[in-house]
Amino acid sequence: MKKTMLKRMCLVTLAVASFGVLTGVPAQAGYSLNPEVKDATPALKQAAEIGVRVYENEAMKNAPDKDAILVLSFGTTFKDSREKTINKTVSEIQAAHPDTKVVLAFTSHIIVDRIGQNEGLMIPTPEKALADLKKDGYTRVAITSLDVIPGMEYAYDTAIYDLYKKDFKKMTVGTPIMYWMGQEEQRDDVEEFVQALSTQYPKLAQDEAILVMAHGTPHPANAYYSVVQNRLDEANLGNVFVYSVEGWPHLDTVMPQLKAKGIKKVTLMPMMMVAGDHANNDMAGAEPDSHKSVLEAEGFTVNTYIHGLGENGAVRKMFVERANEAWNALEKR
Repeated sequence: MKKTMLKRMCLVTLAVASFGVLTGVPAQAGYSLNPEVKDATPALKQAAEIGVRVYENEAMKNAPDKDAILVLSFGTTFKDSREKTINKTVSEIQAAHPDTKVVLAFTSHIIVDRIGQNEGLMIPTPEKALADLKKDGYTRVAITSLDVIPGMEYAYDTAIYDLYKKDFKKMTVGTPIMYWMGQEEQRDDVEEFVQALSTQYPKLAQDEAILVMAHGTPHPANAYYSVVQNRLDEANLGNVFVYSVEGWPHLDTVMPQLKAKGIKKVTLMPMMMVAGDHANNDMAGAEPDSHKSVLEAEGFTVNTYIHGLGENGAVRKMFVERANEAWNALEKR
């Protein structure tokens, strides 16, 4: 035990020696490099960039300011859900910035192609959106994400930022709706999200539960779901459990807990921006391997709540706040 504690202390000491301490500024928080680091390498500087990231292009410092906000979402081919969730959130971001151009782009190139073929609607990819903004003379871009956690999709968002930032005078990229967890002096996005999500919960009897279906990811950010479960438990919201379609925990993980608590009735709801294929088919479909069918086969009575996060006003408010943070960083002199 003592050796383990000593090892942890040494690792922390090494980290602090290079990076210093976590700053307490919510919008642009990051690790400040230790003052003793006189000649920080580009790699060390980039490693210290967390929270809202900011790039200023010295070569374009005299270019006139022409600003835009780029909203990135995975997207969906479910038109009705798209209008109620993604489009509504983008409209609220636009309302918060009435004099600024707001552009929506989908990170799923497959969805972009399918919408173009089936609806004749051309939603750009992030690459196309930034190329168009540059062509139209925009010099400063705030990128904001409609991602839930900083997983694979958010890694794409930050890759876009890294690859295209030098094409503009200034660029920022904000965080997903859940990023900070209350570490050091940071806010707790997860706690806030749990409270926002709870506004759509039905009232639960002792033998009833809510199963919140997350997407899941091979990215290490899958661990956020454990933090969400922790905050749910701490909030005393009743029998609410998180599981995922493509990550951990999965349905088989939570079913034994339901049986141990004597749960008889379950409400399934997606923890995803839209109620698309996963919500309508994997979660609530009629096929025998859908989550609804599996639970019913185990003797549970199952209700389904097929609404994306973007239909929840409290959740949309958080997404608008993330966009505002990216914008404020862009405006900061």
